[in-house]
Amino acid sequence: MSLGAIFVFLIVSALQLVDRYLDLARKRGSQSEEQIKLRLEIKQLLQEANQLSTPSTFAQAAKLKRLAAAKEKELAKIQEQNTKKTQSLYDKYRKFLLAAKVLIYALLVLWFWSTPVTTVPRHLLHPFGKMFSWRGVDSATGHIVVGILPWMFLTSRVSKLLCEKFGFVLLRP
Repeated sequence: MSLGAIFVFLIVSALQLVDRYLDLARKRGSQSEEQIKLRLEIKQLLQEANQLSTPSTFAQAAKLKRLAAAKEKELAKIQEQNTKKTQSLYDKYRKFLLAAKVLIYALLVLWFWSTPVTTVPRHLLHPFGKMFSWRGVDSATGHIVVGILPWMFLTSRVSKLLCEKFGFVLLRP
């Protein structure tokens, strides 16, 4: 396998890894200290309200539940504001990443357009050899010559699969 094939695979894998990281960061979201504090207060208020379950303390329990409900509304409002801010930020990063991917893929295609990326023995690509071939077969060795477009398609699928399966190891918080 040539160094060009490994180079293309590493670049495509790095782009897929960054894409996966942005997805995970967007899904995970961020919690501010204020949100954590409000959640703890809500939990504490509901616990206190549940402890006051006798008929004589019903008014206090209802008051605590109303206070907890008000704090939950406040928390929902804060989360909505943070979601809007972070969503716009992630959208900007995704647009930049898409532009970088297009540019890098175009440069790789231009760089490897006239030369094969790698050569592979026939028996490894037996039923699909024609799909991956680039001008047929290398006459000196009898191996199938793989072009840049099929190689980029193959490496993007493989790297995406690897990022999905093993991304949790690489992208710990």
